[in-house]
Amino acid sequence: MSALLKQRIRYQPFLEKIKAAEDLVPYFKNGQYIGWSGFTGVGGPKAVPTALANHVEQNNLQGQLGFKLFVGASADVDIESRWADLNMLQQRAPHQVGRAIANSINDGRTAFFDKHLSMFPQDLTYGYYTLKKEGSKNLDISIIEATGIDKDGNIILGPSVGASPELVTYSDKVIIEVNTSLPSFEGLHDINMPVLPPNRVPYPAISPIDRFGTPNLPVDPSKVIAIVESTKLDTVGENTPSDAMSQAIAGHLIEFFKQEVAAGRMPENLHPLQSGIGNIANAVVEGLADSHFTNLDVWTEVLQDSFLEFFESGKLRSATATSVRLTPTGFKRFFNNWDEFSKKLILRSQVVSNHPELIRRLGVIAMNTPVEVDIYAHANSTNVNGSRMLHGIGGSGDFLRNSKLSVMHTPSSRPTKTDPYGISCIVPFASHVDQTEHDLDIIVTEQGLADLRGLSPKDRARVVIDKCAHPEYKPILTEYLDRAEFYAAKKKSLHEPHILRDAFKLHTNLEDKGTMRISSWE
Repeated sequence: MSALLKQRIRYQPFLEKIKAAEDLVPYFKNGQYIGWSGFTGVGGPKAVPTALANHVEQNNLQGQLGFKLFVGASADVDIESRWADLNMLQQRAPHQVGRAIANSINDGRTAFFDKHLSMFPQDLTYGYYTLKKEGSKNLDISIIEATGIDKDGNIILGPSVGASPELVTYSDKVIIEVNTSLPSFEGLHDINMPVLPPNRVPYPAISPIDRFGTPNLPVDPSKVIAIVESTKLDTVGENTPSDAMSQAIAGHLIEFFKQEVAAGRMPENLHPLQSGIGNIANAVVEGLADSHFTNLDVWTEVLQDSFLEFFESGKLRSATATSVRLTPTGFKRFFNNWDEFSKKLILRSQVVSNHPELIRRLGVIAMNTPVEVDIYAHANSTNVNGSRMLHGIGGSGDFLRNSKLSVMHTPSSRPTKTDPYGISCIVPFASHVDQTEHDLDIIVTEQGLADLRGLSPKDRARVVIDKCAHPEYKPILTEYLDRAEFYAAKKKSLHEPHILRDAFKLHTNLEDKGTMRISSWE
């Protein structure tokens, strides 16, 4: 027991449960249902999963010791990728990041099921994921990373909350990893424990900064079988910097926000903002930090380094999320300015941060990036060419369906190995649909912004092609729509015209020739 670990555990009975990660391997059996804390690659366990991977590797147990793994969203990419390479992931839900994990899913070695992130912890409490499990319908073991234990035995979480409240409540055994390489995050969290219907009461939030939970995570002490010291930091790569393309998208959006304020459809400080991960999201945050907008609020899933600049600009009044996904440089900056940042930030569970009614009540502006969007505004967020799983739907559906303003931003095209404009992100028909045409208000690319509110499908299609398609694809898409309208007129099916034999021709051409730039529709 290190002196720092002893200092972090203020609940004396837990001092008797301190064990080495390697000593816990016998608790884990093939086929068990396992939960990890964490969200977007931060706040997850490291010591025990690494000890399990070492055990499998050293004893040639690949394929013989595997688990059904449930994490609030993605886990530490290095650790989970190693589990995937060792065939330790029999099943996984609901969202993941990492090439090795995606390969295991697409190779058929890991059974993956996707789920909206607001619904995943809730369905866990309903027992939906353990229907076929013998005996107890709880998870067998959940491993939760903490930055300390308070005097009452409650868990002081770290940079994420995710599904931890549901995991500790609906697991037979709990292991707590206290990460002494992290400073204590005490004071940042607002925790709500699961309550089954029909006994739920509304979350009393009318502002993003309202607190209505407990500061730390309660856990039944009798479930806790071990406290383990962890000293490994999360693996968070540098953020993709904004470029000319993402800055152009941000420029279109900020100009649109100005017009909405001028028209009286938004207040001068907009509405609470939700933003995903990636260079476009970063560019939008950077653009807002440089804009004239002030007293802004954020209600989102994850905060990245760019939000620190947003705070420091003085224009961001408050932020609520379920994860702070910062780079090592970002975390150092965060803790060096703890007094400033901590007063404006709250970390909540994902069932609260992604709660449909709260998103609708607060009038959130949702901004997310798809794989592709079709001309009628169906969006594909998950499956490349309809079949190859990328990461999962994440929380985009939670926000896009329920926000006051639903925005999808994407490059108009992406390069392939053989064509710098090989993939059009605007297509005739999405090869997989995660968000329907009924959920989206705005589509924006570096080419322009399409406002789809109140438009019929045929009108939407013209606006999307005109405003958002790359110049290389605008004539191809226009010809498809002209042909589809002519064909549908004869069939008296003009509401949303399609020619099914042609609808995926751009995708099949990509598979056959490495580009969506078809030479002819004939």
